[in-house]
Amino acid sequence: MKPKERELRRFLENIRDRRVSIDEGIRFLEDLPSKDLGFAVLDSHRELRHGCPETLYCAGKTLDQVREIAGGMLERHANLLATRASPEAYEAVRSVCPEARYHPLARTVTVIREAIEKTATCVTIVTAGTSDLPVAEEAAVTADMLGNRVEKVFDVGVAGIHRLVDRLPLLREARVIIAVAGMEGALPSVIGGLLGKPVIAVPTSVGYGASFGGVAALMAMLNSCAPGIAVVNIDNGYGAACVASLINHLS
Repeated sequence: MKPKERELRRFLENIRDRRVSIDEGIRFLEDLPSKDLGFAVLDSHRELRHGCPETLYCAGKTLDQVREIAGGMLERHANLLATRASPEAYEAVRSVCPEARYHPLARTVTVIREAIEKTATCVTIVTAGTSDLPVAEEAAVTADMLGNRVEKVFDVGVAGIHRLVDRLPLLREARVIIAVAGMEGALPSVIGGLLGKPVIAVPTSVGYGASFGGVAALMAMLNSCAPGIAVVNIDNGYGAACVASLINHLS
């Protein structure tokens, strides 16, 4: 059961048992399905509707906006995920929630006040190289916050393909694989040709001039001849993790 479902179920049970006053009920319901902050509208129904709760994307926002959005979200949710967060954005979140934790490599901020139930099946995140780790770690933190067991297989790109072959037993245990690669972006095709698992390919902006900031890897992944591969946008570890989580939670 999703955390938001548990919260709503508890609320309804309290209504049934008459442990909630009318004023308390109004306060609980007044921000459903959204809350208008003037510069942002918080989607407090998203987890119930979609399966993935709203996430705070920090890039492009002022520190005051980050602080107010984080505070508003934490009024309705026990847990919080903020992505593309600078150290300054982390401090803004921490000013309204001292227990917030910063993940520098993933550039994410997490708040966990309610235990997250994890799936028995796992999302496995694979990178071609060490330079792909920031995007992979963003995916890992996101998948973990969405209630998935996460395994990591890093630095197994095609320049040393034997490294990937050595990890095949672990990859076979995955329910879904996120393959993160820059340069020529060949890793997802190799994995897709070796394993009968859904593969979510994430092109990264890693590479020399002709990689065009990840466009070369993106086009290679879109043109993969291996079946069962889906592709997200350049450096979009968060989006890949959301898709992987939805697949992993299918019964």
